[in-house]
Amino acid sequence: FVLYQVEILDWKTKQQLCFLDKVNDNIVEMAGDSIYCLADPHWYPARQSIRLDPKGKSLRDEEILQHLPVGTTATLYFKDLGPQIGWTMVFLTEYAGPLFIYFLFYFRMPFVYGLNDKLTSSPHPVVNLACICHSFHYIKRLIETIFVHRFSHGTMPLRNIIKNCFYYWGFAAWLAYYINHPLYTPPSYGQNQINFAVIMFLICEAGNFSIHITLSDLRRHGSKIRKIPYPTKNPFTWLFFFVSCPNYTYEVGAWISFTIMTQCVPVGLFTLLCFIQMTVWAKDKHYTYVREFKDYPSIRMAIIPFLL
Repeated sequence: FVLYQVEILDWKTKQQLCFLDKVNDNIVEMAGDSIYCLADPHWYPARQSIRLDPKGKSLRDEEILQHLPVGTTATLYFKDLGPQIGWTMVFLTEYAGPLFIYFLFYFRMPFVYGLNDKLTSSPHPVVNLACICHSFHYIKRLIETIFVHRFSHGTMPLRNIIKNCFYYWGFAAWLAYYINHPLYTPPSYGQNQINFAVIMFLICEAGNFSIHITLSDLRRHGSKIRKIPYPTKNPFTWLFFFVSCPNYTYEVGAWISFTIMTQCVPVGLFTLLCFIQMTVWAKDKHYTYVREFKDYPSIRMAIIPFLL
C-alpha cells in the first residue's frame, strides 16, 4: 500500500497546523491523527471539516486518499465547524416545540387571549380538527426521528439549532394564535372544504411516512453508501417514478391541505416558505443523484413531477 505525507493547513489563514508522515490512504484514520497533532481535545471528529480546497466541500469519512486528486504529498485544509449537536436531538427539539406551543393557544391560556369566559372555547369544530392534524403531524415527526430516520451526517453546528427552533417555534405560535383566536372564522366553503382538506392531509402524511420508511431501508445496518431510491409495492412510493424527493412533495402537500382546512393567512405563508426551502433541498439532492449515478432516471424532477 502507498504511504502519504499530509500537510494540514488552516482553511482561512493557510498556516500549517500539523504535518502527518507515513499516513495510509484512509481519510478517517488521517482525521483521527490530525486531532492528536492539533493537540486540542475540543476538536473532536464531528467538529472537523477536512477539504481539498479552502472553500470546497468537506471530504466524507469513507473517501480515501488514493481516490483523491492528490500525490503522495498532499495538502489538505482544516476548518473548525464549531460545537456540534446530534441530528436526533436537533429534530426532537425542533418538533417537540411546535407540538407544545400550539396547545398553549388551543387551550386558550389566560395570558394569551384574556380572562373572559367567552374566550375559553371555540364554537367552530374545525379548530379542534386543526389541533388534531397539527399534533398528528409533529408526533409523527418525533416518532420518525426516534425509530425511522437514518442520518448520513451525525451532527450539525449547535448555532443552527437556535435559528431552526426560532423558525419552527415562531411559526407554530403565529399560526396557532390565529387559528385558535376567538374571532377566527371557518373556511368559506364550509364542511366540504374541510373534508376535502382532511382527506388530502391524511394522504400526504401517509405518503411522507412511506417515503421515509423506503429511504431508511436503503441504509440498514448503519451503511452510509448512497443508493438510488426506487418505488416499492407501496403505492405511496410510486411518486419516485417522477421526483427525486417525494418526501418533500408530500410534506408540502400536507401543509397545503392544512392551509385549505384552516383558510388562515399565516398558515399559507408558512406553507410557501416551506415549499421554497424544500425546493432548494430537493434540487440539491437531485443534482447530487444525477452527478453520482450515470444511470439515474432522466424523467425524474426534483420535487414537482414534470415541472420542477
